[in-house]
Amino acid sequence: MQRKISQALKSVPTGSRRYASGKVGDAKALFPTQQKYLDLENKHGAFNYHPLPVVLSKGQGVFVWDTDGRRYYDFLSAYSAVNQGHSHPKIIQAMVTQAQKLSLTSRAFHNDVLGGYMEYVTKLFGFDRLLPMNTGVEAIETAIKLVRRWGYSIKKVPDNQAKIIVAEGCFHGRTLAAISTSTDPEATHHYGPLVPNFLHVPYDDVNAIKQILESDPNVVGCLLEPIQGEAGVVVPQSGYLKKVSDLCRKHNVLFIADEIQTGLSRTGRFLCSEYDNVKPDVLLLGKALSGGLYPVSAVLANNEIMLCITPGTHGSTYGGNPLGCALARTALQVLLEEKLTENAQKQGEIFRKLLTEMKSEIVVTVRGKGLLNAIVIKDRGQDKDAWAVCIEMAKKGLLAKPTHGDIIRFAPPLPITSEQTKECVEIIKAAVKMVELR
Repeated sequence: MQRKISQALKSVPTGSRRYASGKVGDAKALFPTQQKYLDLENKHGAFNYHPLPVVLSKGQGVFVWDTDGRRYYDFLSAYSAVNQGHSHPKIIQAMVTQAQKLSLTSRAFHNDVLGGYMEYVTKLFGFDRLLPMNTGVEAIETAIKLVRRWGYSIKKVPDNQAKIIVAEGCFHGRTLAAISTSTDPEATHHYGPLVPNFLHVPYDDVNAIKQILESDPNVVGCLLEPIQGEAGVVVPQSGYLKKVSDLCRKHNVLFIADEIQTGLSRTGRFLCSEYDNVKPDVLLLGKALSGGLYPVSAVLANNEIMLCITPGTHGSTYGGNPLGCALARTALQVLLEEKLTENAQKQGEIFRKLLTEMKSEIVVTVRGKGLLNAIVIKDRGQDKDAWAVCIEMAKKGLLAKPTHGDIIRFAPPLPITSEQTKECVEIIKAAVKMVELR
C-alpha cells in the first residue's frame, strides 16, 4: 500500500505536490505540538492544498487561535469570506434562531425566508431578481449558463456558438467550466478537455476586448474581476471597468462582475465596481455574503436576463435554503450597520501608507484598495522568500499566505482598528527584515 501511495505521489505534477519546504506529506508544523493534526491530514486527505503549517481551533473578530492557545491576526479572512470578523454574534444568533426552526426544504417547496431575503438583496443592489446558490464557483457556473442561455434566447446567437470573454490571470473557481477560464497551467493540467468558447484577453486591456467585440457577433458575455485577487491583487487602471461596460452595452454583450472576493465592503466600496460607477448586467456575490459561517452565493440580474432560466433548467438542493437566507441577510446588515465599508477604506489607506514608507530590499511593490492588499517580494533566485516572510509573520502573531510564489496577500477582517493596523504593519516589517538578513 505504501508503495502505491509513493507511486501516486510521483505521478502528480511537481508544482502541485510541493510545499515550500518539501513534498506533500512531508509538511512540518510550525510548532511540534501540532504535528499530529498535520499527520492526520497527510495520511487521510487529498493533497490539493499546501496550507501554512499552523493548526487553528478558534476565531473571534480579527483574531484566530491555534491549538496551543497562541493568538494571531488573521490577514487572509478565509479569502475574504470573513469580512464581518470571526464568529460575529449577530450572525451566529441568526444562524441559531433559524436552525431551530427550519434549515432546509430544497426548492421543491416554498419557505418563509427566501422571498424576504430576495426582496432585501435585490433592492439593496438595484436588480430585479436573485438566483440563490451556495458556493462562489456555483455562482460562476450559474452565470455562465445564464449568459449563454440569454445569448441563444434573446441575442439569437446560433446554437453552440456563444462565447464569453475572460481575462488572463483570472481566478473564478475550480470546477471544469471555471478552470476553462484560467490561464494558469496548474489549474488545467490533466483536466482536459476543457469547456470551449472562452476568449482570453490581457487583463486591463480595453483594446483587446474592443477588437473581439467588433469582429465576433457570437460573444454573449464578458466576465471580469474588478481586482484580480488570486493573481496577486492586480488593480486595473481607473476607468477600465467603465470602458469595458460601455463597450459591452454598445455590442449587446452582458458585462458580468465577479465580486465574490472583491465585493461586500472588502475594497472600501460596497462593491468594487463602484469605483468606476459601473453597474454590471450580472452581479456575482459569495464568500462574505454569509459572514463566513455557511456557504451562500447569489447571482443578480434584471428580468430580461434572469427570466431566461425556466423551471427544470437549473437548480440546487441547498441554494435558497432558509438557514442560508437568514444568515446572508444578517451578514449584509452587519456590513452596513457597523460601517465596515468606510472602515475598510480608512484602514487600507493607513496600511498602504505605512508599508510604502518601509525601507526594504526585497519588497518591490505595495498595492491594493481598501483592505485587499498585497506586497510583491523581489526574486532573489530562491522562490521561497515570500513563504519565509509568512512563516516569520506567523511566529510573530500574524497569518497571511503567499500566492504565485512571490506575492503575499493581506486581507484582514474589516472591523480591524487603526491601532491594530499599525501593530500589524510593524509585525510585517519585522518579518521582512528577518528574511532580508538571511
